[in-house]
Amino acid sequence: MNTSSKAGSAHRVIIADDHPLFRTALSQAVSQALGDPELLTVGSVDELTALLADSNNDADLLLLDLNMPGARGYSALVHTRSVASSLPVIVVSAHEDASVAQAALEHGAAGFIPKSASPETMAEAISAVLSGQRWIPKHAENAEPDKDDFTEKLATLTPQQQRVLMMLTDGLLNKQIAIDLDISEATVKAHITAILRKLDVHTRTQAVIAARSLEIDWGNYARRELNDSNT
Repeated sequence: MNTSSKAGSAHRVIIADDHPLFRTALSQAVSQALGDPELLTVGSVDELTALLADSNNDADLLLLDLNMPGARGYSALVHTRSVASSLPVIVVSAHEDASVAQAALEHGAAGFIPKSASPETMAEAISAVLSGQRWIPKHAENAEPDKDDFTEKLATLTPQQQRVLMMLTDGLLNKQIAIDLDISEATVKAHITAILRKLDVHTRTQAVIAARSLEIDWGNYARRELNDSNT
């Protein structure tokens, strides 16, 4: 994690994106909107999770890339909302499909910025969200999100239960999950029991199928954009 601190800063902003050039572009947009902010940059979900767990972290805004390493669809967004519910999140994405933008808001984001947006537009979005508004590109304002009834149930999971669920989705066995999380297999089984109850499913397979509603079919959106360009 790279941290850039400036004395006297009025705002602290986290930029979570694995692409150095775009982190620079976002940093410039944030500075344009806020003047002299304190910027903290991370390049993976693990780094973001560690930063959010820091009791000294009192960020005012998170700019989050959906395709960052360790993320699966909206999972990083949902996890962030569960551990830092008061932290406004703006999703930034190279994919500009209107339903993705709307779905980001459905999963708890306060805004959505396409990566193709100008620095001025990014600054506008940042200012709007920090003033308590929601911001979304005009082309996406009336779009219908790809809704599911899983998000509210997922939000009831603890952060550790969410990690276990994502590991189940990756096909890991209880023993592997226990090793990765440095917990006992009995604790893993207890988490899985709680996950099944909270998600109102009966088997691990059903939980994994439900979790895949967080994934985004980027290929499907690419096909939509191609079809739109040919009409």
